[in-house]
Amino acid sequence: MIKEDSANMIEKSFDHHPLIPYDPSVMIYISAGDVVLPYEYTNWMDEVESWKDGAYISHSLNPQPTWRIKGPDAIKYLSSVLVNNFEKFPVGTAKHAIMCNEKGLNMGDGVMLRLDEDEFLFYEMGALYIAHVFEQGNWNAVGEDLTGTKFMYQIAGPRSLEIIEAAAGKDLHDIRFLHHRKSSIAGVEVNVIRVGMAGSLAYELHGDAQYGRVVYNRVLEAGKPLGLKRIGFRSYLMNHTEDGFPQFVIHFTHPWIVEDENFVAKLKKRGDVIRCNTACRGSMGPDIRLRFCNPVELGWANRISFNHDFVGRAALEKEVANPRRKMVTLVWNAEDILDIYASKFKPGEPYANINTPIHNLYDGNGMTLFADQVLKNGKLIGISSGRLYSYHFRQMLSLCTIDVEHSDIGNEVIVLWGDPGTKQKEIRATVSRFPYFNENRNENIDVNTIPRLAKYK
Repeated sequence: MIKEDSANMIEKSFDHHPLIPYDPSVMIYISAGDVVLPYEYTNWMDEVESWKDGAYISHSLNPQPTWRIKGPDAIKYLSSVLVNNFEKFPVGTAKHAIMCNEKGLNMGDGVMLRLDEDEFLFYEMGALYIAHVFEQGNWNAVGEDLTGTKFMYQIAGPRSLEIIEAAAGKDLHDIRFLHHRKSSIAGVEVNVIRVGMAGSLAYELHGDAQYGRVVYNRVLEAGKPLGLKRIGFRSYLMNHTEDGFPQFVIHFTHPWIVEDENFVAKLKKRGDVIRCNTACRGSMGPDIRLRFCNPVELGWANRISFNHDFVGRAALEKEVANPRRKMVTLVWNAEDILDIYASKFKPGEPYANINTPIHNLYDGNGMTLFADQVLKNGKLIGISSGRLYSYHFRQMLSLCTIDVEHSDIGNEVIVLWGDPGTKQKEIRATVSRFPYFNENRNENIDVNTIPRLAKYK
C-alpha cells in the first residue's frame, strides 16, 4: 500500500488533476490540457451502468470554461445573441443556452444560470464564444472569466439525490429540474443544480476550486453506503449518445473553427490548443463544414424563441417552419458489425477498427470528429456521429441528423463505415427513438417518491 506522502509525491510528479485525489489503483489516464485525469476507475462496463441503477460522481468537466456577466445591459446583450426565451427565466433557474451565426448554425452552447436580475453564469463552449463576442461590443455590463476558479462535479443516477442530501446533511428535494440554489457540504458553500447529461436524475455541485477536494471527498464518503461509483473520462463521454444530448466534437463542431480566426487565436493563447485542432474521420470525408449543425436538426427546436431579435433568427425561422432534418437514434445491425470484426482474421485489408466502445476522440494534438454517411437507396440522407456500443442495451448506437422524410421509426438505412479511399462497409441500421434512453428521465421524475433520510422527517 502506498503511504500518503508517497502518493502525494507521485501525484505532483505527473500533473495529476488538482480537483480529485490521486488513486494509485487507477492505471489508465488521459491528458486534459495541462493535467491528467483518470480514463477508467474500474472498467467502462461497470461504470456506465451507474446512472441506470445507482449513481456516479464525475469530475471530467473540470476545468470547465466559465464566464459571468453582470450589469444593466446583461439581458440586452444576451437576448441579442442567444436563441433562448428570457421572458420566462426567473432567478434560481437554468437554461440550455444556444448561440448561432447568421446562417442559424450553432456557434456555442452550454448551461446558463440566472444568479440575479442582472447576473448570469455560463459554462462550456457557449461561455467562451459568448464572452468573445461580448468583448467586441460596448455594453453597460461586466464580463468575467472564471475558468479554473470553480469546481463542477456531476452526481447522476436514481440515487443521486439521496447521496447529495447525505453529503450536505440537508433536504434538497425542493430543487426542481433546471433549478438551482445554495447549500453547503463539509462547511463549503455549493450551488446545487438539478441538471445533467446522463438522462436519469442528476445534479451538479459548483463552488470555489480551492475547496473542491473537500467537497469531492465528502460526497464520496456519503455515497459509499449508497453505491456511488466514480467514472472516468471514457465513461463520461459515453452517456451523450445513449441519453440523447448531442455534444461538441462527439456529434458536431462549431463554425468558429473556420470562420473566426481571432477566436481561434484567443483559444490558443489560453493554451486551449486541443479545441482548435479538429481532425475529421469517417465516410463523410475531410470537410469540417459538413459537421456544422443548426439547433433544429440537433433536436433543440424547443429552446428557440422568436419573441426577440437575435443573430440567426431569420435562418432559424425558415428552419423551424420547414425543418429539413431531425435528430434520431440509429441502431446498427449486429451481423454487419460482426463482419467488421471478422475482417481482421481474413486475408486482405480489414475494415476500419470498431472494437472500442466509443471512438478515441482526443490525443495530444487535438480532437477527432467522426462522422459517417447515412444512405437510402444509394442517396445521402443523413450524417451519423457519436458511435457507441451500449453495454446496457447491448446495441451499437449513433445519433443521426436525418432528412425528415426518412425519420420514421423503423426505417432501415445504411451507415457507410470507413474513411474515403479505404475498404468501406455498408452497415444496416434502423431509425429508432430519440433519446434512446427514455425511462425515468430527469425532467419527468417526481423526487417526492424518493425517500428522505430519517433525520429530515
